[in-house]
Amino acid sequence: MLPAPATTPARDPAEQIILALDRPDAAAALALARAIPALRWVKVGLELFSATGPAVVAELRERGLQVFLDLKFHDIPTTMAGACRSAARLGAGLITVHGCAGGEALAAAQAGALEGAAAAGLEAPTLLAVTVLTSWPAERFAHELAIAEPIPAYVNRLAALAASAGIGGCVCSPLEVAALRQGHPQPFALVTPGIRPAGSATGDQARVMTPVQAIAAGASQLVIGRPISAAADPAGAFAACCRELR
Repeated sequence: MLPAPATTPARDPAEQIILALDRPDAAAALALARAIPALRWVKVGLELFSATGPAVVAELRERGLQVFLDLKFHDIPTTMAGACRSAARLGAGLITVHGCAGGEALAAAQAGALEGAAAAGLEAPTLLAVTVLTSWPAERFAHELAIAEPIPAYVNRLAALAASAGIGGCVCSPLEVAALRQGHPQPFALVTPGIRPAGSATGDQARVMTPVQAIAAGASQLVIGRPISAAADPAGAFAACCRELR
């Protein structure tokens, strides 16, 4: 009889949750981060970065937090390379680019990120190609953007384009994770917003899952915002999500 295969130790749930610091200023964002001592990962998006600039990334890193810099770069190849070069110098662990920028731009972004991290003496970040935003319902996606391809097929197309360009992962809704994971095994990262713990309001998200469902489907990490940040007790809400994942 063959021996049973070795099992991979379960990942710490606190490492799987990325808290979206969707706050209008650095003071509010840092206060939220301080309120959750067990926090490991935070997301700095367009609102916070536009208000504070790179300084907030440095402050969060000084507090020992890993930063997901979610600026969704989408431009010509030279500009994307320069943007990712600069972003990597900040020490962000994850950086988003739009997959629909195309293969040439994605490859340039990856090269720029590697150059920026090396110049700063930092570990290279993982670039994530954004596929289809979780706020898009299928009918409006097809009508407003005139894209006849169903969302799951379009997401798969962009993920494959990203992988071929050397990008380390993608951002997708949890509904697409299982199919993507079949074609893109670890260490290709699948980071999923649109996460709503059982009983939470969906808000402006159209394609959602619970944390347990998304991890079971193959997600690497989960981006969670309002169910934690808008809770009366953010630390308690974060702990509850961790318990759910265990």
